[in-house]
Amino acid sequence: MSQDYVNPFDDEQYRFHVLANARGQYSLWPEFADVPPGWQHRFGPAARAECVDYVERHWQAINPFARTAGGNA
Repeated sequence: MSQDYVNPFDDEQYRFHVLANARGQYSLWPEFADVPPGWQHRFGPAARAECVDYVERHWQAINPFARTAGGNA
């Protein structure tokens, strides 16, 4: 594999969407890829850095265990 390979989910040259699922988790998703089932569009398309900024401002409970059954972490 080439050392120049960049994962398209990390590649700054692409534009991204911010997606959210029913658990309130967010994901950056490349504009060229279909939105997976269970995820909803929240922001974008925009530059990756803008999407990261959006997530940092809107994701209140970034801890993946914050929304478990019963609210216990």
